[in-house]
Amino acid sequence: MGNGEPMLRVERGQAGPEELAALAVVLLALQGAVEEQPEEPRRGGSGGWRSPGVYRAPDSWR
Repeated sequence: MGNGEPMLRVERGQAGPEELAALAVVLLALQGAVEEQPEEPRRGGSGGWRSPGVYRAPDSWR
């Protein structure tokens, strides 16, 4: 980064200095947002459904 090499390179077309600056701001903001989010431990839980307590026949009205 500090060795004179550009951080961004335009593959197709021609981007002006303002467009490159705007792109750099957006990319750095996204990177900062990802780094600032604390990692929350994953919680175990149910699979979104409750298993029945007892066997129920498929033709049961309950």
